Amino acid sequence: MYPIVLCVFIGILFMIFDYTKVKRLHETLQNIKKLGSATVSDLPQYSSLLQQDYYDVISALRDEVMLKEEHFNEKYRDMSEYYSVWAHQIKTPIASMKLTLQGADSQEARKLMSELMRIERYVEMVLAFIRLDSTSTDYVFREYDVDTIVRQSVRQFASDFIGKKISLQYENINEKIVTDEKWFAFVVEQILSNAVKYTKEGGVKIYKSDDNHLCIEDTGIGIAPEDLPRIFEKGYTGFNGRADKSASGIGLYLCKRVCGNLKMNITAKSEVGKGTVIMLDLNQNNIKHE
Repeated sequence: MYPIVLCVFIGILFMIFDYTKVKRLHETLQNIKKLGSATVSDLPQYSSLLQQDYYDVISALRDEVMLKEEHFNEKYRDMSEYYSVWAHQIKTPIASMKLTLQGADSQEARKLMSELMRIERYVEMVLAFIRLDSTSTDYVFREYDVDTIVRQSVRQFASDFIGKKISLQYENINEKIVTDEKWFAFVVEQILSNAVKYTKEGGVKIYKSDDNHLCIEDTGIGIAPEDLPRIFEKGYTGFNGRADKSASGIGLYLCKRVCGNLKMNITAKSEVGKGTVIMLDLNQNNIKHE
C-alpha cells in the first residue's frame, strides 16, 4: 500500500503542477488576445518542442501579415497622394472657367456655371473621402453662427434654383454651435445638392425645428420605406439611385461620417412622391471650442 499511496501522492503533485502551468499559460494567452496588437515577443516562452513549432508558425504568419500590411499602406498612401494632387490641380481650370462664365449673362452661361459648380462639389467629395481616415486631418472646433454657414452654402446653389425654377423658403436659424466650419458646411452642401437634384417641382425649405434640429426639407421624389434605413450606408443608392445612373451612394455616407466626427447626429424621414427631410441635431454635449 505504501508504494501505491506514494505514487498517487506524487501523481497528484504532478497534476497540480501541470494544471497550474497550463492555467497560467491560458491566462497569458487570453490577455494577449484581448490586446489585439500583441507581438510574438509577448507570447510565453515555449517549454516543449511542440510549443516551439507553434511559436515558429505564429512568427511566420506575423511576418507575412506585417509585410502585406506595409505593402497595403504604401499603396494607400500613393493613391491618396495621387488623388489629392489631382483634386488640387483640377481646381485651377475650374476656377478659370468660373471667372470666364461670370462675365456672361445668358441661359447657356448659367447652365454651364451650374454644371461647373456640380463638378467642383464632386472634387470636394473626393477630397473629403480621402481625408476621412487621414491622421493629418485637422478639425478646428470653434463657436460659429449656424445661420451664417448655411447662408453661404445656399448661395452656391443659386443658379440651380433659378435654372430648375424651384423655390427656396428660408427661415433664420438663430443658433450658435461649436463645430468645424469647413466640415459643417460640407455636410450642408451635400444635403442641399441632393435636395436640388431630386426636386423637379416645388422647392426646398430650410428651418430650425422646435427640438433644435436644422432641417433641410424638399418636395422631391422621396425615398422608399425599405431604402430609408440604409441611405447612410457606403455605396447604397436604393431605388432612386438605380433610376439615376449617376448616383454614387457616397454623399450621405460622407455626411454621416463627418457628422460623427463633429459629434452631431444626422437623421432622415421621407415619403415617396412628397419629399424628404434631413435633420442635423444642433443639441450638443461635451463639445468645447479651441
